[in-house]
Amino acid sequence: MKSNVSFAFLFFLSLLSVTAQQDAIEKFFKDYQENENFSAVYVSPKMFNMVSKAATDQANADLNAVLKDLKGLRILSTNVTPEKIYKEANLRLPVKDYEELMTVKDKGSNVRFLTKESGNVISELLMIVGGPNEFVMLSFIGTIDLAKISKLAKSLDIQGAEHLDKIEKKKK
Repeated sequence: MKSNVSFAFLFFLSLLSVTAQQDAIEKFFKDYQENENFSAVYVSPKMFNMVSKAATDQANADLNAVLKDLKGLRILSTNVTPEKIYKEANLRLPVKDYEELMTVKDKGSNVRFLTKESGNVISELLMIVGGPNEFVMLSFIGTIDLAKISKLAKSLDIQGAEHLDKIEKKKK
């Protein structure tokens, strides 16, 4: 009986931790989404579901495979004081709760890829880009295959997606 109570308590604590991490990311987006110096994009699970049903031809089979497993996408970007916002993001977001997949420093820009796994499945991919010309934060939620996410980003032509190619290049 005592072990069941302990297990339930630990499970409850893990749920609170996940919620707090997600809240920090959502709060960061909400703090800037109405600011005219920022571009903000949110794609809901329903939108991913609708697009996957609409694209039924064979050419979009890979795209559909990715879309059906995604639960959300948030993108926040600006070119106004991007280095300051990058530092703020790294301080405010619970990045220590993620596994650092890769960091790229190139031409004065920093690109961080962070993942959160649950049972050997990537459940969130967080990309934070900061440099003298841009700040981009991108968060994919769902069941994520990194190779397929790169292809999806190219086909959707979303800002900051060019940085996802770095994951593909690193794997080779």
